[in-house]
Parts: sequence; structure tokens; C-alpha cells
Amino acid sequence: MYRFLDYRTDAFMTRNPIVIASTATLRELDAIFAAHDFNAVPVVDAGNLVGFVTKFDFLKAFAFTTRQMVPHYDELMAMPIARVMSKDVIAVAPDAPLTRVLQQMVSLRARSFPVRDQSGKLAGIISREDIMRALGRAVQEAA
Repeated sequence: MYRFLDYRTDAFMTRNPIVIASTATLRELDAIFAAHDFNAVPVVDAGNLVGFVTKFDFLKAFAFTTRQMVPHYDELMAMPIARVMSKDVIAVAPDAPLTRVLQQMVSLRARSFPVRDQSGKLAGIISREDIMRALGRAVQEAA
């Protein structure tokens, strides 16, 4: 189990993750979520990480309130990702210790984080499943 203390993000992250542009629509995002078991997708424009969009962000577009009329489903599905994505992205560095990433996940109740390199480019994505895989490997290596 102590091996986990030495693990770094880049050893367990998913490299070259599927990304989406901020101009893509909710319909396109829905297709990605339907095809893959992702909870979130990095938003990349011109090679730069500009946002992060989750299933929760997607669902917020359909929330009913007493102060607004809800647009037709097709209108909502045509909405650009930029209107629902999180622009204040909490990203981690490839060399970040997994212990720190795990603590951030727990503190923020996050399911995943984009991994941004020193130049600000997307290097990958680290998810709860990746952390669980690392914990499992640490236990196996200790046996």
C-alpha cells in the first residue's frame, strides 16, 4: 500500500482523451456520453484546454425554473458546449502525486480532472477509476 505514495498522475492517467470543441453542440456531447462511459469531457479549442464539461453540466441545461421558459428539446440540443461547460478548470499536473489528486477528488467530490502540462496543453485525464486501479496495483505490489 505504501507504493501508492510514490505514484504520479502521468503513470495512471488516460493519454490522448476524447475531447470536444466549445462550438460543438449538446447533441454532439450527448453522442460522446452515449458511446463511452465518461462522466466528463475536456473542451479544447486550437489545442488549448478551455473548459471541462460534465454530465451534470449537460443536465443543468434542461433544469426547470419558475423564472424561465424551457426551450424545446431540439433547441437545447443545438446549444453550444461553451454555454454549459465549466471555464474555471481545476486541472492537475502530470507529475502530481496521486495522493494529492485523490484528496482533491474527495474534497471537491469530483469524478475526474484534466491533466495539463507545463505549457497549458491537455496531457490527459485522470479519473476515479484510474485512482482505484493505482490503489489495486499498490496492494498487489505489496503482496
